[in-house]
Amino acid sequence: FFQLPSFVNGNAHLPSFHLFIVYINIMASLEIEPENELRFKLSEEEQTPRCTMTLTHPGGTDEALAFKVKTTQPRRYLVRPNQGLIKPGGSETIQILLVEKDKQALMQSFQRLGQSALDHSKDKFLVQSCAVSQQFASQYDDAGTGYDALSTMWTSVTAAGSRTTVSNKKLHVKHVVSDVSIPRSSTASPLRPHEPTSAQTLESMSPEQLLSEVATLRRKYDELVGFSVNL
Repeated sequence: FFQLPSFVNGNAHLPSFHLFIVYINIMASLEIEPENELRFKLSEEEQTPRCTMTLTHPGGTDEALAFKVKTTQPRRYLVRPNQGLIKPGGSETIQILLVEKDKQALMQSFQRLGQSALDHSKDKFLVQSCAVSQQFASQYDDAGTGYDALSTMWTSVTAAGSRTTVSNKKLHVKHVVSDVSIPRSSTASPLRPHEPTSAQTLESMSPEQLLSEVATLRRKYDELVGFSVNL
């Protein structure tokens, strides 16, 4: 559907690019690879782990498909591009980066508790797509403000009461630590009890070292309690 021109003093006045109703009401789903799960391989060598997702227009229609990628953890992942248009028969590769701070936190959890600490991640991604008119697709290519127009379009089609057909595909996230990147001592049983410090060692410790030892024991205890609660 398109917004009809208005008439001012008998002259037709076409709406601006931003005001076009640019979507059409047909089912339009992109082919997504991988299909169900995004896997991030964590290692000490790679500062910002990443994975790729390929979106492909399946054909069968002359209309371009608009896409938008969302995540439940927008501060943890960088998605480029996070929206765009794909023409019939075309494809787009999406780069997803895990920020270094969160990677380090996940690595520390792995070193304490093993792979079980990373399993059953609640992080998810959502890929939305819908068909747009050929006129909007051609103007999107030519307009320097195409990204803003696409953002406005998505706000419109996902609003309550919209009759536009939007395809939604959810993907789960899996974090896996490369064995090569973890020292052998760190891959031992994560729930191994803390080895008690001998009396002789305690006697030779300074007050600062004793406080550090107590803090270490307390942290290990809290980790074990937290892990048990989440079982």
